[in-house]
Amino acid sequence: MAASPARAAAFAILLRVERESAYAVELLHSSLLDDLSVVDRNLTTDIVMGVLRWRSLLDASIAGFVPVALRKLDLEVLMALRMGCYQLVFLDRIPGHAIVNESVELVKLARKRSATGLVNAVLRKLEGKRPGLMASGKGLADVYAHPQWLIEKWVQQFGFNSAEKICRYGQQVPVTALRLTSPGDEDELRKSGVELAPGALMKNARMVVHGDVTSTEIFRSGRVAIQDEGSQLIAALVDTGKRILDCCAAPGSKTAAIASASPEAEIIATDIHPHRARLLRRMVPNGNVQVITADALNLPFASSFDRVLADVPCSGTGTLARNPEIKWRLRPEDILDLQGRQLAILKAALKHVGEGGRLVYATCSLEREENEQVVESCLQSHPEFKIVPAREELVKLKESLVWPDVDQLVSGNFLRTLPGVHPCDGFFAAIVERTI
Repeated sequence: MAASPARAAAFAILLRVERESAYAVELLHSSLLDDLSVVDRNLTTDIVMGVLRWRSLLDASIAGFVPVALRKLDLEVLMALRMGCYQLVFLDRIPGHAIVNESVELVKLARKRSATGLVNAVLRKLEGKRPGLMASGKGLADVYAHPQWLIEKWVQQFGFNSAEKICRYGQQVPVTALRLTSPGDEDELRKSGVELAPGALMKNARMVVHGDVTSTEIFRSGRVAIQDEGSQLIAALVDTGKRILDCCAAPGSKTAAIASASPEAEIIATDIHPHRARLLRRMVPNGNVQVITADALNLPFASSFDRVLADVPCSGTGTLARNPEIKWRLRPEDILDLQGRQLAILKAALKHVGEGGRLVYATCSLEREENEQVVESCLQSHPEFKIVPAREELVKLKESLVWPDVDQLVSGNFLRTLPGVHPCDGFFAAIVERTI
């Protein structure tokens, strides 16, 4: 008996995530799933994202039945055990014997036949404990399968209750949010079988309740886009201008939102990687966007702009519901390394802000080191810039918001959204203005 196509695809994706530091969400939308049915695609996605979200819980369950340390197991064997354990814990409609047999077949598929007995024995023992496999630990790290060091940072910065909400949100399947561009978009989507609900943050946003948006003509044409509501808010903060620069633009959702809101503006979008610049061109078909492959630290022009967006590379800790593998890769020292890169990009981007112009610095990180500390450190050596309080700009955007209290979106002078506290991923934004 061969492993089912859905589980074989999940197995291949999880191995690539581990070995190549690939992102699961990208592989789940790649050609690896082209030959799968809708049902199999859904199962593959469930297993991949579930294993990544609950990895530490799964490892703790497995470890009690394996005679060696898990780090000594071949990766293929460990991954088959994680997949089997996840299904036993969370997919209660699938018979336990089928899960065990499929996991054994995955080990055979990986040419690790010598480990089939181990996988079979461990998962049969776990099957016998199936109703009680959930973690019994009391700490947030045990209950919500997050690294302890990361939770400690969040508790210190946001308090225990908010940290718990962040963790809980990270373990759930996030809502698919859409950005609409015209009043007729919603009707067209409904005619295509997509059921929608109003956005919880932005008036132009809709949440998918039922249906496949990606199969609709209006999505394929780029007239509606999948975009988290927090990301939509960042784009709205850029406001309008005659000349706009997005200096770290890929994958392009914010660039597309800015172009849609400012069709008369001249927009230049850059990315350092040629393949990401190609994807960016497909993401922003608007005629007013020029895409350039260039390093944000050394852009090939000296022009000044009315508005600049520096949506810098970051740890992504505000997006763990969508990218759960990040929490297992990230180390404390990585955040300081990122801070150095972010500070360099921000300083370079400020050179392109014209007099009276503004720059929006943004991340999808929850960490102060990547957010407030970068902005405050940079402006110490750039007295020609001042911070514009985010609250002032949010009040101006009130007609675009459905969130009732803008003060809840503000931390000091900055925009801050927290997953689980707000209805979106975690984002930070600072607005600075050139005064001289």
